[in-house]
Amino acid sequence: MDLFEFAAQNTPSQQSPLERYKELCAVINHNNELYYAQATPEITDAQYDALYRELEALEAAHPEFITPSSPTQRVGNDLTEGFRKVTHPRPMQSIDDIFEHKPGQGDTDAELIDFYNRLCRSLGQDAPHVVIEPKIDGCAVTLMYRNGRLAYAATRGDGTTGDDITANILTIKSIPRQLPKDAPSVLEVRGEVYMPFADFNRLNEQRDAEGLPALANPRNATAGTIKLLDVEEVAARPLAFLAHGIGEYEGEPMLTADDFEALLHRMGIPCNAPIIRAEGLAAVRQAVQDINTLRHNLGYGTDGAVIKLSDFALRESLGSTARAPRWAAAFKYLPEQKETILRAITIQVGRTGVLTPVAELEPVPLSGTTVSRATLHNQDEIARKDIRIGDTVLVEKSGEIIPAVVQVNKSKRPADSQPYSLYDAVGGVCPCCGEPISKEEGQVAWRCTNFTCTAQAAMRTTYFCKREALDIENLGGTVAEALVRNGYLSTPLDLFSLSLEKLAALNLGTEEEPRRFGEKNAAKALEALNKARTLPLERWLTAFGIPTIGVTTSREVARYHRDLQHVVNSDYLRSLLELEEGVIQYNTLNPKARSNKGADKEQLENQRSALKSELQEKARLFEEKGFLSLQADGTNKLKLSNPLGSVSTRKLIAWAQSAAGHQVISTLDILGINPTSPSYSETGNKANGALSGLTFVLTGALSRPRPEFERLITEAGGKATGSVTGKTSYLVAGEGGGSKRDKAVKLNVPIIDENTLLAMLKGEIS
Repeated sequence: MDLFEFAAQNTPSQQSPLERYKELCAVINHNNELYYAQATPEITDAQYDALYRELEALEAAHPEFITPSSPTQRVGNDLTEGFRKVTHPRPMQSIDDIFEHKPGQGDTDAELIDFYNRLCRSLGQDAPHVVIEPKIDGCAVTLMYRNGRLAYAATRGDGTTGDDITANILTIKSIPRQLPKDAPSVLEVRGEVYMPFADFNRLNEQRDAEGLPALANPRNATAGTIKLLDVEEVAARPLAFLAHGIGEYEGEPMLTADDFEALLHRMGIPCNAPIIRAEGLAAVRQAVQDINTLRHNLGYGTDGAVIKLSDFALRESLGSTARAPRWAAAFKYLPEQKETILRAITIQVGRTGVLTPVAELEPVPLSGTTVSRATLHNQDEIARKDIRIGDTVLVEKSGEIIPAVVQVNKSKRPADSQPYSLYDAVGGVCPCCGEPISKEEGQVAWRCTNFTCTAQAAMRTTYFCKREALDIENLGGTVAEALVRNGYLSTPLDLFSLSLEKLAALNLGTEEEPRRFGEKNAAKALEALNKARTLPLERWLTAFGIPTIGVTTSREVARYHRDLQHVVNSDYLRSLLELEEGVIQYNTLNPKARSNKGADKEQLENQRSALKSELQEKARLFEEKGFLSLQADGTNKLKLSNPLGSVSTRKLIAWAQSAAGHQVISTLDILGINPTSPSYSETGNKANGALSGLTFVLTGALSRPRPEFERLITEAGGKATGSVTGKTSYLVAGEGGGSKRDKAVKLNVPIIDENTLLAMLKGEIS
């Protein structure tokens, strides 16, 4: 039972008002932390709103309960470690919510009516002028411009202090760094950072492809992104910004919201839209309805309409509470949800081999369209929500666009329903090619890793042609997709059968608007293909896209094998697995282990001694060549040092033994290609170079491609890895560096620049 369910079930009749008040404060504060600081909410907005309204009602009935720490007395706190703090010159407040009611409870906009009438009474006016605009479902930030230049950007934080996220905000191209010459001397613009629906969908598709958990909604994706410490990663995510409010200001007088909107347009700062101006209750109610219609076509998340007094002097006269201005409110629309039947779950094989389950629904009208399908993302998502075929499910359009299964109505579940297993549903094989599927440890996605799977032809070809793989110019991305679309390509190796005429005539466009690849591009591509035939083993191993066998691991494999045929028939790889299994068996025979309590200790010791001798004999030849290390540690256990890693070793063997692997080898044999390794030595690969025994991690912008530095490190006997750990010898940092630099500092790993690395390679520094 989660915190929301606990809070909802313990009704006021079961507790004293004070007990219930304390419980609500704890639950809401917990969810504020998840929502604002961690961007991982456990409950829906509607569930949160219900708890918050109950808290407000309790405080209205018992004002003596209220303390400064109550959630109603302060804004949500999104402060995060790792960022410099900024003090806001003016408090950065929240806005009070007013809610749309379900039909049958009087006017559905009764709270809007009460708010506007309260404005009228407070101002002594019959029809104060207000502006109404969409409430963006994003993350609040402030931009401080001084003398026309962006001084900093910050989050709301606790309302008084925010996190300095200037570097991350500068990745948003629509935000100007320099304002026009007539800019105010001080201009603090407040607004929302958000992620457009189309970009959010692409991001989730990418995460699905990488086996990562899906992000719940665009707001979570945005909140997580702006708090990343790695600017390069932020820049890779498509954020946007819209301004809607003003903080500190020194410049020509501004009297109304219209003046502020005009200033934003002159300064080139993106502004919230549409903005409707209204006077009188009837006009305000109509404007809120109009915003509800217009917002569905904006392309980004909105969940309400903000109503604000237009006159700045009147705003000042009304002032604020501890957390929100009295002159504004956010009208929250009810999310449209419908129940329907989940008729089936179909499996789609994506371009990266990820198997994605899709809910096939009884068609249901929702937010202006008919919904009949919804993504279920992955097996873990299905299990978490306990979704079964035949269930009655609640469906909504997340952010008004993306169909999503919110929850299951278990009271309507068929008696014979069974938990859903994606693996069982496809019989453990890819629906497209029939090869076995697998799931990486720590990941959520089932994946087909068959190099020849036709569903993955375009994506695998793009990877095959990458610079760090075979570096085949002009044949990735849209060209690969066109080759597949025209039937010229079912696996990346089909590239070697292309002719100049066929490739030159390839249509990259449509039938209505054709666009030929052209002879010049085709000739370059064929030249690169011919050059790829002679590239070393490590580049080909990378190009195959075998799970966990990336650039670094491919380089390690190449050190221990003379050519591709040697890898396929590798005694070394098989011995590694045999030794690993033997070490595990040896360590479980420990007489001191609890699991062996009551066993014959002398017999266990004899078994261990015999096994140890056998393992040492098997390992001796490989140890002499520097391929591995088998040692006893301080706890009388054996420890095997596998330079490839256990998972990579198994993946490589599985690939070599698979039907897909055999097909690749056979095709390469027909093509006359057998990549060799220049770094392999028959007498062994025990490192005696300048960087022998050292482990390096590279980060930031360097003067040469990163793979080139990794090659130099490996050739000098060192090791280049992708992540900083306590065993890392040095972090080689260029400009930037982000999270890797921070982790190195935390772990006391020495940080050097590339010039120092080059000096170490030459032996000038030891």
